[in-house]
Amino acid sequence: MHHGPRIGILPTCGPRRPALSITQRLCSLHALGLATEFLDVSAVPFLSLDPRPPFVFFTRVYSPPSSLIQLHFSFALPSTSVSPSLPVAQEPLWADLQPRVALVERGGSLWLNCSTNCPRPERGGLETSLRRNGTQRGLRWLARQLVDIREPETQPVCFFRCARRTLQARGLIRTFQRPDRVELMPLPAWQPVGENFTLSCRVPGAGPRGSLTVTLLRGARELVRRSFSGESPRARGAVLTAAVLARREDHGANFSCRAELDLRPHGLGLFENRSAPRMLRTFALSPEPPRLAAPRLLEVGSESPVSCSLDRLFPASEARVYLALGAQRLHPDIILEGDALRAAATATASAEQEGATQLACSVTLGRESRETWENVTVYSFPAPLLTLSAPSVPEGETVTVTCAAGARALVTLDGVPAAAPGQPVQLQLNATANDDRRSFFCDATLEVDGEVLSKKESTELRVLYAPRLDDSDCPRSWTWPEGPEQTLRCEARGNPAPSVHCARPDGGAVLALGLLGPITRALAGTYRCTAANVQGEAVKDVTLTVEYAPALDSVSCPERITWLEGTEASLRCVAHGVPPPTVSCVRSGAAEVIEGLLHVAREHAGTYRCEATNSRGSAAKTVAVTVEYGPSFEELSCPSNWTWVEGSGRLFSCEVDGKPQPRVECVGSRGTTERVLLPLAPPDPSPRAPSIPSEPASGIYTCNATNQHGSMVKMVAVSVESPPKMDESTCPSHQTWLEGAEAVGPACAALGRPSPQVSCSREGGPWPQRIHVSRQDAGTYLCLATNAHGTDTRTITVGVEYRPVVAELAASPPGGVRPGGNFTLTCRAEAWPPAQISWRAPPGALNIGLSSNNSTLSVAGALGSHGGEYECAATNAHGRHARRITVRVTGPWLWVAVGGAVGGAALLAAGAGLAFYVQSTACKKGEYNVQEAESSGEAVCLNGAGGGTGGNDSAQGGTEPDGTAETPAGGEVFSIQLTSA
Repeated sequence: MHHGPRIGILPTCGPRRPALSITQRLCSLHALGLATEFLDVSAVPFLSLDPRPPFVFFTRVYSPPSSLIQLHFSFALPSTSVSPSLPVAQEPLWADLQPRVALVERGGSLWLNCSTNCPRPERGGLETSLRRNGTQRGLRWLARQLVDIREPETQPVCFFRCARRTLQARGLIRTFQRPDRVELMPLPAWQPVGENFTLSCRVPGAGPRGSLTVTLLRGARELVRRSFSGESPRARGAVLTAAVLARREDHGANFSCRAELDLRPHGLGLFENRSAPRMLRTFALSPEPPRLAAPRLLEVGSESPVSCSLDRLFPASEARVYLALGAQRLHPDIILEGDALRAAATATASAEQEGATQLACSVTLGRESRETWENVTVYSFPAPLLTLSAPSVPEGETVTVTCAAGARALVTLDGVPAAAPGQPVQLQLNATANDDRRSFFCDATLEVDGEVLSKKESTELRVLYAPRLDDSDCPRSWTWPEGPEQTLRCEARGNPAPSVHCARPDGGAVLALGLLGPITRALAGTYRCTAANVQGEAVKDVTLTVEYAPALDSVSCPERITWLEGTEASLRCVAHGVPPPTVSCVRSGAAEVIEGLLHVAREHAGTYRCEATNSRGSAAKTVAVTVEYGPSFEELSCPSNWTWVEGSGRLFSCEVDGKPQPRVECVGSRGTTERVLLPLAPPDPSPRAPSIPSEPASGIYTCNATNQHGSMVKMVAVSVESPPKMDESTCPSHQTWLEGAEAVGPACAALGRPSPQVSCSREGGPWPQRIHVSRQDAGTYLCLATNAHGTDTRTITVGVEYRPVVAELAASPPGGVRPGGNFTLTCRAEAWPPAQISWRAPPGALNIGLSSNNSTLSVAGALGSHGGEYECAATNAHGRHARRITVRVTGPWLWVAVGGAVGGAALLAAGAGLAFYVQSTACKKGEYNVQEAESSGEAVCLNGAGGGTGGNDSAQGGTEPDGTAETPAGGEVFSIQLTSA
C-alpha cells in the first residue's frame, strides 16, 4: 500500500465560542471523520448567526503525494443576516489560526487558515519561516499552503490590524519521520560461548523520539525493548545497545532490530520497520591440545595409520583440521561424535624423509587454534635375500644355502649368525630323501632409534628319490565303518610325487584312492598297491575290512507273531552285522530275557523288544505277540439286566472276552417278537457309533458270542423308561383365567416313566393363596416335572380377564354449555380383553363427532336438541356395563330495542308479534335459523332442555349411578339470539 503525506490536526473547539459558532459545527464535522480544507461561510446560510468572518477549517488529510484533497465550503455573512428586531451582542475582537496544532510528515505540506472577526481589518498576514506555495485571501481571512516542511518544530503566527490594534494567534507545527532506516551493527564473525557480545541498533532520523520504541530480537523473541517517551519533541533518531551472553543455542541464530513509531495518539497510525537479520556464530574450544596417535617408527614406502582427536568442541562440524608429516600434508577423514572430533589418515614415508621428522596436528575453530606434534623416525630396512645353489637336486648331491641382507643388518641362517653386520651366512649339505621339502630360514635384524626390528625370509629344497610305501602313509590293514563317506588314502613318498594304484589281485574291484566316497560292504577284501615315479617303483598288499551295525529283517525276526493258548512256542530273532551281533528279547515292562520253549498262556501276549548289538552299534525291533482264545461273558461287561432311558442315546454294551474279538448278536425271545435285534454299542466307541433307530422293546434277549475258537450264550432282560417331558399339549405356555373363578393353579401335566411329579411356582413372588381368581394372579409361573431320570421345566404366562366397568364419564366444560358452544364427553372403561365403547344420545341430537376408539364424544355448536341424557356402554366377551350423564344447553334472552323519534311504537308492535311467532311457531319446531343480512337484525331460536326459566349463564351437567340418568328440572326454555351486521 502506498502511503502519502499524513497530517494530524488538533482543532481548537473550546467552550469560549458561542453556542452556534461555526467552529463548533465544524468540530462536529471533524468528529464524523470528514476531511476538509476550505470552508466558505456564504455557502451555509444557517450558520449566519456566527459573527466571525469566513475562514478555512482544517482536519486530517491523507492522500498520495501527487494530489491534495481539498473540499471547499463557503459561508456568507451578509450585513442583513441579523434581524433589526433582535439585538446583537458585541463579541471581543480576535484572530484565529487553524489548525492550531498540526503533525506533518517530514517533507509534507499543510494549509493554514488565518481569520478574524474584525469587521474591517486594515491588513493581515501569516508569519512563518516555512516555504509557501500558494495563498488565498478574503476580507477577513487568509489561507496559505506550506510545503516541504522539514523543521522539527515551528510556530506560525496569524495577525490582523484592526482599529489600531494588532490581533494575533500563534500555532504549532511539528514534523515526524518514519523509521525508514533500521540498522543492526555487524556481529562478530565468531563469538566464544560464555562471553558477552554487543547488540547495537541505530534508527537515524526517525522521530519524534518520544513516540519511538526500539526492540532487539533473537529470531521472534524479544531480548531488550526500550521506549523513549518523555524526550523532547525535537529529538530525532535513536540508538539501543545491549550486552548479550553468547550461548550454544545462539549458534546460527538470527538477530535483528525493530523500530516502532506510534503516532496513534495524534490521530495517525503505527509505523514499523525492521533491520536486516544478522546471524551469529558461537563456538567453544577446549584449552587442551589435540591427542595424536602415530607410530614412533615409520618404514620408507610402508603405510601406517595416524589419528588426531580433540574433545569439547562446539560446533565440531565447523572445526578445521591440519595434519602433516613433515612437509607432506595428509588428507584425513573426519569422524564426529557429539562434541568430539577424530581425524584419521594414512601416512606413507618417502626415502627423502628418512631420519627424524615431525607429525603435526592443528585444530582451528572460530578465532582460536589448538595444536600438537610428535617425533617420528623414518627408516629403510630391505628384506633379507635367501638363495639355494640348486632348487632341486637328486638324492646324494651337495647343496649350498646363502643368507644376506643390507649393510647395517645382522643376518642369521637357521640359527647360525653372521660374523658381523652386513656379512652373509652360508650352509652346505649332502641331500637325502629326508631333506626333501626342507625349509631354510634367514633372519635379519636392524636397530632403529633404540628399537630392534627384524625381517624373515624362507625357501624350500626339493630332493628327487624313488617311491617308498611306509605303513604310516599306506597301512597294511584298513577297517572302515559302513555308510559315511571316507577318503581312502595309500600315499607313497617320492619326488617327483609317485602315482599309486590299488586293485584286487584277481583283477576285480579298484580302490578310488584320494577321492571322497561311501564305504560299502562290497569294498571289503585284499588289494595290491603299486607306487611308481621316474626314480623307481614300490609294491604293497593291504586288507580292507568294512564293519556295519546289526540289522533285524522281517524274515529272520517278524514284527507280529500269533500263538494259541495252551500250545508250546519260542521267541527267536536272527541279526546280520560285522562283527557278528548278539540278540536278546525282553517283554515290555519286564527285565527277564525270554529264552527256550514257553507253555503259551494269555499273560504271554504283549510287546517284546528284541535288540541286536555289536561294536558298530545296535538295532532294536518290536515284536507283537498275540495269544488267541475262545469267547467268554462277564457280568460287569455284559449285564443280565439293562434299563434303557428314552432320549439318552445309549446302546446296550455287551463286551465279550476273546481273541480274535468275538461277534455278538442279541435276539429277542420271551416278551418280544422273534428275531428282533437289540442294538449293541461297538467295542471301541467312536463318533461314528450308530444311534438307536427306535425305542427298543422290553423283554428277554439271547446274546450269542462267536469267534474261530468257539462260541458262548447269555440271557439279558431289557426294560424301557423315559425322563419327564412337558410340551404345549400337556402344559400350554399361555393360559387364561377368569376373575372370580375358583383358583386351581396352572394346568400342567408331564409324560415320562416312572410318572413324574409336577409342581408350579410363581416367578418374582410367593404362590398366591386365594380361593378365587384375582387380577393380581396374572403373571409368569414356572412348572417343574421330576422323576428318577431328570427334570423338565416350562414357563407359563397366565392372563386374567374380567368384565368391563365404566370407570369414568365426564363432561367438558363441566358446568354445561351455552347455545352455539362446544362440549366434549369422555368415557373411560376398565376391561380385559379391552371393551368396545358405544354411545346413546338424546333423540334429535345431530352433528355428533366420535374419536377413533369411541372414547370421546364431541359437539361443535350446541343446539337445544343436544341437551339431555347421554349413555356410555362398555362391552367385551364377559359382559356389559353402562353409565349416563345429563347435558344442559341453556342461555340468557337477548333483547334488541330499536329507538327513534319516528316509528318507535310500530317497531315495538312488530317485535312483539315476531316474538310471539317465534315462540309459538318456530320454537315449537325445535330450531329456527336466520341468515345474516346487512343493515338488518335477525333471530335464531334454539330449543333445548333448560334448568328453569331463570337466565343461567351456563348449562348444568353431571353423572348419576350406573344405570341411571339425570332428568331436567323444568320445562322447555327458548332463547332468541339477534344478530346484525
